[in-house]
Amino acid sequence: MDPEVTDWRREFAEEARSERPDPVMLCLLIGAVADPSLGGPGIDGVQIELDRLTGLLPHGLTTPRSWAEATAELLGAACGFHGTPADYERLESSLLPEVLRRRRGLPILLSVVWIEVARRAGAPVYGVALPGHFVVGFGTGGDRVLVDPFDGGRLLTGADAELLVAGATGAGLEESMLSPAAPLETVLRVLNNIRAWAMARPEHSAVALWALDLALLLPSHPAHLRFERAELLVRRGEFLAGAAALEEYADVLAPVDPTTATDIRRRAFAARARLN
Repeated sequence: MDPEVTDWRREFAEEARSERPDPVMLCLLIGAVADPSLGGPGIDGVQIELDRLTGLLPHGLTTPRSWAEATAELLGAACGFHGTPADYERLESSLLPEVLRRRRGLPILLSVVWIEVARRAGAPVYGVALPGHFVVGFGTGGDRVLVDPFDGGRLLTGADAELLVAGATGAGLEESMLSPAAPLETVLRVLNNIRAWAMARPEHSAVALWALDLALLLPSHPAHLRFERAELLVRRGEFLAGAAALEEYADVLAPVDPTTATDIRRRAFAARARLN
């Protein structure tokens, strides 16, 4: 494995386990794993650009609505940050350095930009992980204002938010959905998007593998990702590594679901048999 990639992964793990993990730095480290040529100077360049954008926000903003409108005017109208359906087909749409360069991306990465620029300026801003569509919140309670960075920072009414949730789940909007998204939940969602993109494209199985590896470095992650990684290794022809990973997952699962654990051990045996 490339030692520089290994270093970025180690930095990712350290940041994820720090007392206050920084979602922007974690997204930058994802970008560095995706493109090791980015390097430290590339990461520094992204931070400088975020500072530059922050400096373009007007002074004296005091209400959630004024913050939302000013950020939308800067990032959406003046700078052209937005998304289109075609952006879902590009890996770059999930990589923060590329999103800043192209000013295009998925809702969650555009939201990371919105949040960080406004946060550095002192705004009461946070991510809102609506099902199927990440947005940004300014303020809380009755003063809360939601914006959609994917739509250039359009301010959302309550009915707009209801429609977004209904379109994704068929269910109604619940107040709990409007709570600030935790940093590591945001990062896991970014990695899930990358994984889903790569899984739909078998020729990019290496991308799916590093996205899974990073997700497994997070302090809390769904247990099924271990199984998914093991199966991916087998599909990539890495039969011994895949079998070992399947057996490790079976050992974890055995105390709570011995039947499924036995089935997974059979899969591990079958993977090793493919070497003969």
